[in-house]
Amino acid sequence: MEQTNVAKQWAGRGFSCAIWTDPPWRVWADFVHDADEIVMLIDGEIEVSFRGRTLHPQPGEEALIPAGTSHTIRNIGKTTNHFITVTALRAANRNPK
Repeated sequence: MEQTNVAKQWAGRGFSCAIWTDPPWRVWADFVHDADEIVMLIDGEIEVSFRGRTLHPQPGEEALIPAGTSHTIRNIGKTTNHFITVTALRAANRNPK
């Protein structure tokens, strides 16, 4: 997966894109954003929890976290993982005129 191409594709869809590198058992707990967020695993293992659901996306799969939703992302593997977070450039609830 070419990260530069992924970032360009997301920008074309109205999203910003960041790549994260997390050591085993790293936890990002109870985050809330005012815009939709998509998490896409590049390699390793990951767990995405929100609204009583727990997802285990495979590399290249997307997990959509709706705006305003408390969520937790965990590296559940024994090795470092890499994942992309994609966030809407404008708030999800914005009403266009």
